Amino acid sequence: MTMTLTVLLAGFFCAVVGLHAVSCALVVWRLRGSDPSQVAANHPPLSVIRPVCGLDPYLDETLASSFSDLAGACEVIFCVAQPDDPAIPVIRRLIAAHPEAAAQLLIGIDVISGNPKLNNVAKGWAAARHDAIVIIDSNVLLPRDYVQTLFASWRPDTGLVTSPPVGIRAEGLWAKVESAFLNTYQDRWQMASDQLGNGFAQGKVLFWRRHVLEAAGGLAALGRDLAEDVASTKVVRAAGLKVRVVRRPFPQPLGRRSFGEVWSRQLRWARVRRDGFPALFALEPLTGLVPPLATLIALALAGVVSTLVVPLFLGFWYGAEWLVARQADWPATLADVGAWLVRDVLLLAIWLGAFAAKGFVWRGNAMQPPPMPTTH
Repeated sequence: MTMTLTVLLAGFFCAVVGLHAVSCALVVWRLRGSDPSQVAANHPPLSVIRPVCGLDPYLDETLASSFSDLAGACEVIFCVAQPDDPAIPVIRRLIAAHPEAAAQLLIGIDVISGNPKLNNVAKGWAAARHDAIVIIDSNVLLPRDYVQTLFASWRPDTGLVTSPPVGIRAEGLWAKVESAFLNTYQDRWQMASDQLGNGFAQGKVLFWRRHVLEAAGGLAALGRDLAEDVASTKVVRAAGLKVRVVRRPFPQPLGRRSFGEVWSRQLRWARVRRDGFPALFALEPLTGLVPPLATLIALALAGVVSTLVVPLFLGFWYGAEWLVARQADWPATLADVGAWLVRDVLLLAIWLGAFAAKGFVWRGNAMQPPPMPTTH
């Protein structure tokens, strides 16, 4: 191995490992500090829209959490597309159990885009009474203070507050791998980026002020990209505002997952990122374990470093992730660390698989990137 190649490989290794360490440090710092953003209990009224499709794991509990911290001026709107959806009895039972809340169930589709979720949400957006509106997926388990948390995350330069999902209650290997993708990987990078003032939206939770989105063309504007979170980020940035991520993201109970479910879901999200932010997506392999590990092994085989450095590197890499998980109170058992390793093996394969096609199938709907506008 030539000196030039050795220097290049060593420089690449140090840069990637340094990037990993900085992302972990930013999140630990974020979570260790006190939260300066406190709001009074008499926050503005809020419309909570929860699109529902089918019986997700723990659906009763996740939807019931909508009512956990509602002031009298808040409302909950459940949106279902089909009249025979099996979630409808669950929703009606929850509404009946909370007569103190202004809650309603809306059924039907208003086609405003090629995104079936937006078509389901449209009727709820039109019915919402308040300027502050949050759209929350049905599988998100909301903390008791979620309303205050959302308002506390808003700043004068904010256009949207969001929360990526934290995987909890993972049953079995592949659910733990799903949690590994969510928590110490995707959530870590979103939180670290937000800590640097460069937040990205996540479709699980989208907290808007109505006038911000209406100025961009309304809810239909979120159908301009393959996913509403990518479009939301672009809308907010085009308005000269920022996306804010809540300090501690909200959890999502996972239950059981199969390998096929994890693979298809991660591949779908990878294609969303590839279509929405191609430059950042091109750099994604640098966020995983495989490139620096392969580089270090090459240096060890060439006799540049001792082979003992390899286990030390693995301990440092996953030790930094473990510190993030412990600080955030996320799952961090030995089995979870093993799932992190499986995730890192899959990362590069998923990244490559994202280039095999541009679209995907979601809940039986074929999703394709909107056509590029033509110029004359």
